[in-house]
Amino acid sequence: MPSGDRMWKAVVAGLCGSITHSLLMYFKSWAELLPSFQPYESLQTTLSHVTGTAIHPVVPWLLSFLNGSTFVSFIFGHLYRWLPGNVGAIKGMIYGVLGWAIMGLVFFPMIGLRLFALQVGLGISPALFSLAMLLTYSVTLGMVYGALNS
Repeated sequence: MPSGDRMWKAVVAGLCGSITHSLLMYFKSWAELLPSFQPYESLQTTLSHVTGTAIHPVVPWLLSFLNGSTFVSFIFGHLYRWLPGNVGAIKGMIYGVLGWAIMGLVFFPMIGLRLFALQVGLGISPALFSLAMLLTYSVTLGMVYGALNS
């Protein structure tokens, strides 16, 4: 568990990362990028099947925001000193690539999108966009956490 100092830094950095991630997802929707790649809808459908009840569309967004602002950022705060790199942005980038691999290999198959969302039928575009999603979050996370640590 992170110390109190690492904890508040992780929460602040995680909030910043979650905001940039949300802005990218808003832009994706607004610009109609990859319209058949809707990971939040897939998560909503999976949650509905698991719980046996209808899940409001805002729930997956809130889960993502809260997860990024707390749990994922706490792990980053704990691993920060061991991640390769001299600056927060590099540490964040490495953390993001690791997260992307986990998302593509574990999370996407769990919500029915297969490995790296290849079931969507758009080639590697969903995999590349999900990498951009994770890097937007994690590089921001790393930069803010690094700035708070200096």
